[in-house]
This record gives sequence, structure tokens and C-alpha cells, in this order.
Amino acid sequence: MAKLKNIIKQLSIPDYEAIHKLLIEGGADKSAYLLKAMRERQLHDDKVMEELDVNTNAYYTLRSRLNQKIEEYLLEQMESPRTDLLRKVANINEVVFTKKRAISIATLKKLEKELLDYDLQNELTVVYKTLKKLHVNSADHYTYSQLYNRHVAYMLAIDKAEDMLADYFKKFGSYSLTGDETEKLGLVLLHQEMNNACRLYDSRRLFIYQSCMDIFHRLFVVEEQTQDSSEPIEDLIKRADEIFSSYGHDSIYYHIELVFDFLKLEYYSHYKVYKKVEKHYEDVNVDQALLLANYSLYTYPAQFFATKIERALRMGTEALLYEENEGLFEDFEYDPDDIPKYINYVMYRALCCFYAGKYNEAAKWINNLMNDLTMKRYPFASIEIKSMLALQYCLMGEIDLFNQLVSSVQRQLRTLGKEAHEHILVFIKILKTATSEAKKEKPTKIKQQVARLTNDTRKIFSPTKFVRFDEKMIQALCKVGE
Repeated sequence: MAKLKNIIKQLSIPDYEAIHKLLIEGGADKSAYLLKAMRERQLHDDKVMEELDVNTNAYYTLRSRLNQKIEEYLLEQMESPRTDLLRKVANINEVVFTKKRAISIATLKKLEKELLDYDLQNELTVVYKTLKKLHVNSADHYTYSQLYNRHVAYMLAIDKAEDMLADYFKKFGSYSLTGDETEKLGLVLLHQEMNNACRLYDSRRLFIYQSCMDIFHRLFVVEEQTQDSSEPIEDLIKRADEIFSSYGHDSIYYHIELVFDFLKLEYYSHYKVYKKVEKHYEDVNVDQALLLANYSLYTYPAQFFATKIERALRMGTEALLYEENEGLFEDFEYDPDDIPKYINYVMYRALCCFYAGKYNEAAKWINNLMNDLTMKRYPFASIEIKSMLALQYCLMGEIDLFNQLVSSVQRQLRTLGKEAHEHILVFIKILKTATSEAKKEKPTKIKQQVARLTNDTRKIFSPTKFVRFDEKMIQALCKVGE
């Protein structure tokens, strides 16, 4: 929310008035009211919700749409000069064939400077190719030939970096579901390859792509302290912010800034700097569906679900997540081919139902997931998912379904080896104690099992670690079968 308020406060008067007028003319009266409230009255969220007569869910939807409208307006204003530049590049041949040579060269030199200011490297290759041809009879032909060759190589390096970035996060999704050490080694090698490729060029864009991977890698794949020779993450973030500030007209930088908002949140969450976590949380949360749908080529958005749940559990607000989801995911469409993201999304929705006491709805989400996918490639994730479904059946009193599912989990555990799944073994024992007919000292027995649960700090997919066996949950488990 802080980001939206800051954007509104920093709007110029003409931009503010233009956006307000667009909202009124479009019939978005509540959005116009919210814009005015944040700009002129600076009201607290609770007061705005009261005056608009909306609940928390509707308010999230409202401010998300307002944020989108403002971004669309600013992007439209931003792209005008950039569009003009692209049009000029498209008309280069017209200039060469209709203007005198000196005028053509002067025009191209001016265009070169403007393209550098906007960091439009692709278009620069067209300019250098043309300047090279125009200087075919002069000594400058070699200079422009070198510039052209260098930029062609540079563009290939950019393409390679983008491919490696997308491949890295695809592989991380698979690793997050398996925890397989071979897949982890593949991530380490891909990270090294990216670093080696980016060292060849002093490039802002390559630095941004490299940082997307590097920061995430150091937070979720290897421990930060093992990277003694690396630049500190805070310095990487600071440099990235400076680039975004200096090249705000670049559409890629404009959009990828959301990735760095996400990385800042993950960084401060990792080191438990909770004051700064709150500063970045609302910025990411309001664009959660957008991040999840459109940014998988540049980061691993599904990680936000785990961070969001950890924050809610820390603050005791996990029961509020269910209501919030309806507004945040109103227009979200998941990609069923992106299996890791789909699994994380469904299990997040199921956990939110669980926290709200809607066990039947949680079970429905999980059952639909299991019917949609085959989990043979991800046996560890399958055990986690089935264990969460078993918890719902347990709390619903569906003992027959519970027993069938637990038998399936135990068979998988025997196949995979119990040693690596101690957390699940204890989790299942807690549920079996809750469903046992012996009522004597049941709370004590459950608490004894709960005490055996280790503080699971794994970074891989593990929804069972988000189940808090507090006094309220233990009481609910003790009532099973009554």
C-alpha cells in the first residue's frame, strides 16, 4: 500500500487531475474517491473502507484496480517518446534514400545518442549497420564495423542471458518440489554460467538479469555466507534501483522493478528485518496475481506464497488470508503447464481455507489438484500434499477416507525411505493419535508428538510446515470422532 500512496503523492498536478478525470468519466467513482482520499485527505485505510462502505476484500480489489489504472496512464505517457524513437528507427532507410549523406549521418548520430539514453540496444544495431555502410569509403568504416559487430554480439549475449534466466527458474521450480541434490547442482552450474557470461560486458541490462538470478540463488539455493567474494545483496539492490531511476523510460526496467520489490521482500524476510519487510510487503501483495502470472521468466513468484504465510503466522493474521484472496485473484488465470507454480498456488489456497476453518473447501482444492496432475515425478511433494489432505479429513471426521490416505502415505514413505521424511512421520502420528479411539490422555499424547516436530527451515515445497499445532489446533484434534 505504501508504494501506491507514494506514487499518488508524487504525481504532478496535471497527471493527478487527468487520472481523476479518466476515472470519473469511466464510471469508476469509488476508485476516484480512493485516489482523492490518498492524495488530498491522507485517510487511514479503515476510515476509507468505512466511508466507501466496503469490506477488506473489496478494498483490496479497489486499490489493485486503481494501481493498475495509474500504471497504465503513466506507461502510456512514458511510451510516447520511446514510440517516436522506434518509428525513427523504422524510417532509417527513408532518410538514407531521400536525404543528403551529411544529413543522414547527422540524423543517425542524433538517433544513436537518443537510443543510448533509452538503453535501446536492439535498435542501435540498425543504426550502426547503416552508419557502417554510409562510411564505406572512409576510415570511420572500421569504427562503425566494430561497433556493429560488438552490438550484435552483445544482443546475442542478452538473448542468452534471458534464456538462462528463464531456464534457471524453471529448474528451480522442479528442485523446490524434489529437493534433489543433482537438480541443485544444475542450478549452481547455471548460476556460474550466467556470471561468466555477464563478465564479458559492462552492461546495465545484463547486470539486472544477473542480479535477478544471483540474489534469488543466494537466498534459496546456497547460503549467503558462502559467497564471500560476491557483492553484498544490499549493494546489488541499490545499484539496480539507481538503474531503474535513471532509465525509467525503458519498459523492461519499468516492469522488472516489481521483481526487485519481491527480492527486497525476500531478502529482508530471510534476515528477519521485519520493519523493512512491511515496507515492501504491500507493494508486492497488491500485484501478487500479476507477479504470479507474468514474471516467471525473471523470478520464482510462487515463493511469495510461503513468505506470505510465514508473515501471517508470525503476526497471527492467517485467518484473514481467505477473505483477501477473492479480491487478489479475481482475474488470475493459472498456467496448468507450469506444474510447480500450479501446485504452489492450489496449496496456498487450500492452506488459506484451512486457516479459516473451511476444511471441506480445503479438501476440495487438494482433491482437484490430485485429480488434475500425476505426481510421479515429484514423490516428496505428493507425500506433502496427501498429508495436508489427511489433516482436512481428520478435522472433518472422515475417518475412512483418512485411513485410506494415510496408508497410501505410509507406503510411499517405505519406498522412499523414512529417514529423509521424519517431519511427515511425526505429522502422521499426530493425526493418527487424534483419530484413535483411545480418548485417555489424548491431549498429552498429541503434545508429546508435537514436541518431536523439528523447526523445519527447508526452502523447498513443504506445506505441512505451515500447520501450527497450537492449543486451539490440539483441542480441535482431540474432538475428532466425538
